[in-house]
Amino acid sequence: MNNFDDLFENNSQEQPSNQEFDKEAWAAKKKQEREDIYEMSDNMALDVARDPGKFRQYLDVQSRFDRYSAVNALLVTAQKPDAQRLGDLPYWKSQKIYIKKSELRNGIAILEPGNEYQREDGSVGISYNVKRVYDVSQAERRVVHPVANHDDRALIRALMSGASVAIRAVETMPDYAPATLGAVYDPENKQILVRKGMDAADIFKSLSMELAHAELDRSSGDYNRNEAALPAYCASYMLCKKHGFDVSDYNFSGAPDSLSDMEPQEIRGELSKIRNVNAEITGRMASVLEKAQAPKSREAR
Repeated sequence: MNNFDDLFENNSQEQPSNQEFDKEAWAAKKKQEREDIYEMSDNMALDVARDPGKFRQYLDVQSRFDRYSAVNALLVTAQKPDAQRLGDLPYWKSQKIYIKKSELRNGIAILEPGNEYQREDGSVGISYNVKRVYDVSQAERRVVHPVANHDDRALIRALMSGASVAIRAVETMPDYAPATLGAVYDPENKQILVRKGMDAADIFKSLSMELAHAELDRSSGDYNRNEAALPAYCASYMLCKKHGFDVSDYNFSGAPDSLSDMEPQEIRGELSKIRNVNAEITGRMASVLEKAQAPKSREAR
């Protein structure tokens, strides 16, 4: 039997009755709600920039929700860092899954784009509205989300597919490459050199980091390896985390140091840089892996 109680819950939260409606009070309430969410994002950004544990926690959230903006990943980290699968009420209803009545007031607040508007200087801005999403753990029944299993060879092929630079395997790494690297991005020749003979995990870790360097070079136009080191390292961690490779040797003890003196907006900008690199590579991989999975799915029918 379907549970329709949430219809009344949503209605009471989002829309006052006609008799009691006060446009100015409603607008003030929504404005305060947005300001509270922006403040939460600011506070979480500062926490991430000061605490290596929070920094890693944020990266874990962003790796699971790679389509979310850095701001929304910060908001999820602040409210429910263990979230695994998020959706609003219409999404869960479309899946014939219902959120527990006791959890309806515990939605995770994120921001979604609203209408465009013109600023005083003539530029166009976008307003944002607060949206509530819910984690699968808040559902009335246990939901098993199928996870596609891909072998290491398929994951490495997907990682390489569509790369913006050439990738070559070499017996000996060039002299300019640090001895600890299993791969290195050569910005002058727009190529990545990969040491032969490594196992799958080392190939994925090394190659993902250097692909991140290549993406940062392509998108910035003012590439500097030292400045790109942290975003590339973080993107590699997120890719490994998402695809099941061991990440225990990634160390973020000093990672927030470069962010600690920044204002929240600047921190979000740096986190967005990491997010965008990860999303670019993840998107390419997803496309390849989905195509590889499709024939098997058809055979199973």
